[in-house]
Amino acid sequence: MVYKYSLNTAKENMYDITNKVKEAITISGAKCGIATIYTPHTTSGITINENADPDVVHDLLLGLEKAFPNRAEFKHDEGNSSAHLKASAIGSSVAVIIDDNKPILGTWQSVFFCEFDGPRTRTFYINISAN
Repeated sequence: MVYKYSLNTAKENMYDITNKVKEAITISGAKCGIATIYTPHTTSGITINENADPDVVHDLLLGLEKAFPNRAEFKHDEGNSSAHLKASAIGSSVAVIIDDNKPILGTWQSVFFCEFDGPRTRTFYINISAN
């Protein structure tokens, strides 16, 4: 089962979408299996990381900016090459194990939609593969 979600982003940021993952799992009725969370955009990504301390998101975004700054020698016409680099580094999907109709995530873990070229209206998909 595939579930489609829309997200309006304000700027470069990481948006917690864990509740949408839980919602898709609940609706699917899957007792065990895999939830794959995917973004079809080339300047966004999906990752799992800590959500207990907001400074973690700040530090991740700062680290990505330091690793992939805008550079004058980039040739891409839209001027968002650093967003493409960040999205490639993060990746476009993650898989989460489902057990007892719940995602298996660590105590501090959340699923994040990573926006690197906002503001935008984005789409992400959650595919539930049940056993």
